[in-house]
Amino acid sequence: MKKHIFFTLVLLISGLARADLVIEIDKGSRAAIPVAVVPFANESGQPLAEDIGQIVTEDLKRSGDIEPLDRTKMLSIPSKAEEIYFRDWGLLGQRYLLVGGVQYDAPSQVYKVRYELYNVQSQQRVIGKIISGKSEQLRDLGHAIADAVYEAVTGIRGVFSTRIAYVTLEKSGSKNIYKLEVADADGRRSKLVYKSAMPIISPAWSPDGKKLAYVSFESQRPAIYVQDVASGVRTQVTSYKGLNSAPTWSPDGSKLAVTLSKDGNAELYVLDLRNNSLKRLTNHWAIDTEASWSPDGRTIAFTSDRGGGPQIYLMDASGGSPRRLTFEGRYNSRPRFSVDGKKVYYVHQRDGSFNVASLDLESGQDQILTQTEMDESPSVAPNGSMIIYATQKNGKGVLAVVGVNSGSKYTLPAQFGDVREPAWSPYISR
Repeated sequence: MKKHIFFTLVLLISGLARADLVIEIDKGSRAAIPVAVVPFANESGQPLAEDIGQIVTEDLKRSGDIEPLDRTKMLSIPSKAEEIYFRDWGLLGQRYLLVGGVQYDAPSQVYKVRYELYNVQSQQRVIGKIISGKSEQLRDLGHAIADAVYEAVTGIRGVFSTRIAYVTLEKSGSKNIYKLEVADADGRRSKLVYKSAMPIISPAWSPDGKKLAYVSFESQRPAIYVQDVASGVRTQVTSYKGLNSAPTWSPDGSKLAVTLSKDGNAELYVLDLRNNSLKRLTNHWAIDTEASWSPDGRTIAFTSDRGGGPQIYLMDASGGSPRRLTFEGRYNSRPRFSVDGKKVYYVHQRDGSFNVASLDLESGQDQILTQTEMDESPSVAPNGSMIIYATQKNGKGVLAVVGVNSGSKYTLPAQFGDVREPAWSPYISR
């Protein structure tokens, strides 16, 4: 089990780092809904820093639930209702049609983006709105439109305006530079949160999406920090002797579940951030680590080798006797609850490969979700439709995303080197 504890660290020391991530879609869904996203008309003649329609197209395609029409197959480029020939879009097999335009108000330097989504068969407008922002906010506007279209078409709130956190490692001669970065959910607009010559691991978003908890080895031993993403203000919240690892937030954001070995063995504790009080949850000779709070805050899933190998256990958030959840295979670790609390996602080893799997807590049925070989660190999107995780591709560490129901897959490799330790943010008000 100790080998497992340091597994992430070994992987972190295996590559280089970079800034923005890129997207490579590996597999779509046969059940994807066809939606034509027509290029948005530039109604002011001012050059646009971003192609709003392309941002919407790429967001929707990445979801796996929607299949945007290739622009080269479009028979016309309408931007408003009176320009639409619905029969043409019906012949192209499209169920929905998105049109829009962009205007620029020079005095205020604000762009106004108009969009309208139509049902091709009924020829009725489904949604429509005008949203506005500065030049640097055009990507935000594109993501917001994609969120609105996704929800109108699928009935599920979109996550294109959320963000991801991850860790990269940059080698400069004999020196290593670890970077904790935050980017849009599509890997663009990365922002450095913290860097160190020593490893950074286990980033975890606060429930309001404003802070990150993580483990840094900058003092030559592990310590847990909480950092405000916007201001950069960081606070060291634990620095006990031995392990200080695997922080995870309670649903109300007032506590952190952490792993400490200050008393000689790795045990789970709850740190109350309001008064810095510490409560021990487990007391066992085994290693207990990688806690995950259930959405209702009543239970905690965690990894323990108390059964002879790493398996997933569940116990009350106040402590007590844990119940073993996983029995298939000799290695199951890093549990994360689904958004509705009905499933647990975790890393499962089979035939020498590490894959992301799910376990239905009511039926006990498990399912392997990924097919690559070195998958780790699953993190669930706030709408529960996708899971981001770290894996290997062509010898490089990359981030990958799998659709929970659609089975669609895409990867987010760095342009140079490896990237690890993803954490998907909650919904964020920006």
